[in-house]
Amino acid sequence: QVQLVESGGGLVQAGGSLRLSCVASGRTYSRGTMGWFRQAPGKEREFVAAIIWSGGSTYYGDSVKGRFTISRDIAKNTLYLQMNSLNVDDTAVYYCAARSLLRLGSVVVGESYDYWGQGTQVTVSS
Repeated sequence: QVQLVESGGGLVQAGGSLRLSCVASGRTYSRGTMGWFRQAPGKEREFVAAIIWSGGSTYYGDSVKGRFTISRDIAKNTLYLQMNSLNVDDTAVYYCAARSLLRLGSVVVGESYDYWGQGTQVTVSS
């Protein structure tokens, strides 16, 4: 089993920044893609960003392009999400997710991911 543990969430004022981290542990598997999703109360889960673990190619949801940056530290088995220029619409629970190399399909589809973290709350106040 693979465990994903997020951290770094919290309360921040609009215009501020936060950096989320996600540490992966457990059995070794061929990790293909890792991503961040979020879900606000009463809303569907939304794709935020993804990164191809080995090559480093990145993908972003339209609502966060230019403000958020996804990155990873392969040696530390850690995924990051740097969030700048936060606004109240960014308030949500943020989830880290991972999928194996064997998974095909678009990285924006949450159902294509094999493992999920427990989530970390991000609240942006106006």
